[in-house]
Amino acid sequence: MPEKSGRYDPETPSLRGVYGISVAAELSGFGIAALRLYEDYGLVTPGRTRGGTRRYSDYDLARLRRIAELIEAGVNLVGIGRVLDLEHRTDELERDNRRLEADNAQLRAEQAPATATATDHRGTARSPEVEDGADKTRPAQARLGSASGQRPRLRDGPTRSRGAGEREHR
Repeated sequence: MPEKSGRYDPETPSLRGVYGISVAAELSGFGIAALRLYEDYGLVTPGRTRGGTRRYSDYDLARLRRIAELIEAGVNLVGIGRVLDLEHRTDELERDNRRLEADNAQLRAEQAPATATATDHRGTARSPEVEDGADKTRPAQARLGSASGQRPRLRDGPTRSRGAGEREHR
């Protein structure tokens, strides 16, 4: 868990609620009424015992420290909820991004030996064998043409149908 922001780090095993509300109030510097208010606003969600007693975890205390920082910066409780939510979502996206970057690096490493086929300036694969009289700079598919002897049809990209009221531009 980073010290300054108090953001949640899933690697830390401190999610178990062990502190009662009075201890959490003392450790956080907030009053008991404030802790109940923050729970009402959804800013913290302490665990509960079978009897209904609140139990705050180290994660909850770090979140309370972050709440204190935001209050000091002049953010109201609704804004604090939004900031905390966005920080949490950002952390999740950063974790996903790191995982995807690692997956991509692994795939690139696995494909490196398989990409020994030559490519032209557009990244189109060319036929590696040289044919008599063949244009070696054109992609193999374009040299072959279609089975009917006509030129191959090229597409610029996805087509879309015209909506109501749209005219065809020529």
